[in-house]
Amino acid sequence: MPLKLDKIFRTALEYKASDIYITTGSKPVLRINGDLIQIKEHESLSKKLAEEYLLEIMNEQQKKKFQKSLDLDFSIDIESIARFRVNMFVQRKGIGAIFRVIPNNIFTMEQLNLPKQLHKIPTFPNGLVIVTGPTSSGKSTTLSAIVNEINTTMVKHIITVEDPIEFIHNNNKSVIDQREIGTHTLSFQRALKSSLREDPDVILIGEMRDLETISLAITAAETGHLVLGTLHTSGAANSIDRIIDAFPHEQQNQIRTQLAESLQAIVWQTLLKTKDRKGRVGAYEILFSNHAVANMIRKGNTHQIDSVIETSTHEGMQTMKKALEDLMQADLVDEEEALKFLPPEIDEKMS
Repeated sequence: MPLKLDKIFRTALEYKASDIYITTGSKPVLRINGDLIQIKEHESLSKKLAEEYLLEIMNEQQKKKFQKSLDLDFSIDIESIARFRVNMFVQRKGIGAIFRVIPNNIFTMEQLNLPKQLHKIPTFPNGLVIVTGPTSSGKSTTLSAIVNEINTTMVKHIITVEDPIEFIHNNNKSVIDQREIGTHTLSFQRALKSSLREDPDVILIGEMRDLETISLAITAAETGHLVLGTLHTSGAANSIDRIIDAFPHEQQNQIRTQLAESLQAIVWQTLLKTKDRKGRVGAYEILFSNHAVANMIRKGNTHQIDSVIETSTHEGMQTMKKALEDLMQADLVDEEEALKFLPPEIDEKMS
């Protein structure tokens, strides 16, 4: 039997929405090219109707968990429609949920128009690669494309630890084991500790969200694994500071040393509206670790890293400012849109 939400799901796909908002007291809303668009012909959702819509998509175990925790992350496959990542929550007027549309097809690095220099990431034998940026900036999609590149070109064992699983990968040249928090493992920490005994070549961590997860990720990267993870930060240097600041003061020197030795790359990305307002395009700041970067991390001089990125374009590095200038020169975005994403410390007239 079709779900009560099926029509809204189909409408979202038809208009290429990235997210669907179902919340008590409001009409359903779609995020299309970054803008929130209300489905005007739909009635406002009463408490009863919102519950009918949302409780139907949960199994009994999820309902019990939701009653206890009052929020819940999970993913669902709607046959012949799409896959969705769901965050269910309770708000003042009743329950609500945000659905992130996950494409059935995994995009390649070429299809995403990722900068060419990022194509060396799948070839790294080990080390830590971080993709960072705000919510809805395409981090998971970028990592999925990197995993897909490894899967289709190399013989590796890949383990993903996600909350929830988003993109579904099938074994190609590589063997992929995907684990979901709460379904296949109790926590990121348990899954990561366990993964080190499962002979992986590549470990993908859905989100490096706490001290223990970050610590285990760095240890895994140090011990010969390629570790791919995400952070919610802006800027390559800020990401390094965020990792170090997660640790107690007395551990920070040790973490600087470990990070200096294990870091391979940081990609800060964001999505901008195209000039014609019909789509979005990515802008990327790219840091590849080298001797100078490692020294700065070790000595706590991360404030100097931006200047290294600026002067190391021959190594494939790129500042966000340069990425935005290139998009304007290519006539893909206008100056007004680009200025919204310029880092505050260099918020100046761009030419």
